[in-house]
Amino acid sequence: MEWQESFNIGIDVIDHQHRQILDYINRLEEIRVSGHRSKIQEVLEDLIDYTQSHFSFEENLLMQVNYQYLPSHKGIHDLFVKRLNEYRQRFEKGEAVENDLYRLLSKWLINHIQHDDQDYVDAVRDNMIRYLRTQEETKGKSWFSRIFS
Repeated sequence: MEWQESFNIGIDVIDHQHRQILDYINRLEEIRVSGHRSKIQEVLEDLIDYTQSHFSFEENLLMQVNYQYLPSHKGIHDLFVKRLNEYRQRFEKGEAVENDLYRLLSKWLINHIQHDDQDYVDAVRDNMIRYLRTQEETKGKSWFSRIFS
């Protein structure tokens, strides 16, 4: 899979994290046909760890901006992590899960970015604008009006 500009949500740190998840998905794609279970396990573990870290970062950001739909967004994350852990358990029992996992990941990531994550962008942006305006008012500086018109 290749990163498309349409996948960007406009928050650089989040876009970078999404690209990293896509890199893990592509690594899984490269090695899944090899059948090397140790390499598949390594990518699976790295992917799960990084995804959980990304979700925590994203949820913390949304908490800071008082995103009203954070509980449901977190619920989506929790369900996905549960699903990833189910794949991990199946893999540890000897099942070949890499093909199904690849299909799930490649569809889920893009759908999640373009729908669930896109929904919070305005809340984050609006909160940052309010913060910057407050800083301008507090400090009596006009730098805000030079950045945002």
